[in-house]
Amino acid sequence: MIAFPPCKINLGLNVLRKRNDGYHDLETCFYPIPWTDILEVIPSDDFEFTVSGNAIPGDDNLCVKAYRLLNAPPAKIHLHKIIPMGAGLGGGSSDAAWTLRLLNDVFGLKLSKDDLKKYAAKIGSDCAFFIDDGPMIGTGRGEVLTPARISLEGKFIVIVKPDVHVSTAEAYAGIKPGSKHSDIGNIPIEAWKTSLMNDFEETIFEKFPVIRLIKEQLYTAGAVYASMSGSGSAVYGIFNAPPSTSSISGLGIVRLLQV
Repeated sequence: MIAFPPCKINLGLNVLRKRNDGYHDLETCFYPIPWTDILEVIPSDDFEFTVSGNAIPGDDNLCVKAYRLLNAPPAKIHLHKIIPMGAGLGGGSSDAAWTLRLLNDVFGLKLSKDDLKKYAAKIGSDCAFFIDDGPMIGTGRGEVLTPARISLEGKFIVIVKPDVHVSTAEAYAGIKPGSKHSDIGNIPIEAWKTSLMNDFEETIFEKFPVIRLIKEQLYTAGAVYASMSGSGSAVYGIFNAPPSTSSISGLGIVRLLQV
């Protein structure tokens, strides 16, 4: 069975407080974007995990972690990696969530969506989001999910990933918790520029000026809204019509998508 795990962008991301368990309480809107990896799961006599496409550092991939969590029968899992890593796009979390979904389907494990979300939350804070297929408001660590009343259907999204890796620890190092997320469902997209904030931008922009430059260039190109996704380093712009990407083509990997 083959699936195409998508990435996500964050429409606003606010860090509310530090928790006793060392994590932070967040508030954000996760929105799925059709830039995908390719994942295949088939029954096998022995477990095997292989990767093609973009190189993945480390030996313990999140797909393998997902497989071990379910204690599923032997399977051959192949991941063709396309979504950039270290970008704040959730590609690894999506791959892990879709591994859970495919294993559930291939082997008839009869796990409910709630069951799958509980397993996914053990893998990563935004992993549970990818068990569903629509926009969600994420609270808690990002694993408490509520459907969001928002649609970007018909919009064009440009994602730019510079040659910069922002670690999660680096992103949180300069954060000052305490902001409040706006009710995105009641705010027109034209007002997002002044209403939706990503709390990570302030310190990340200082350390990596190219990320700030990308956001500025996306607005220059006509974006109605632009933001860093997650804790970076990818930046996206939302457009009403297909934009020219010539001004940002030299700033990193550029992907134009229609939602």
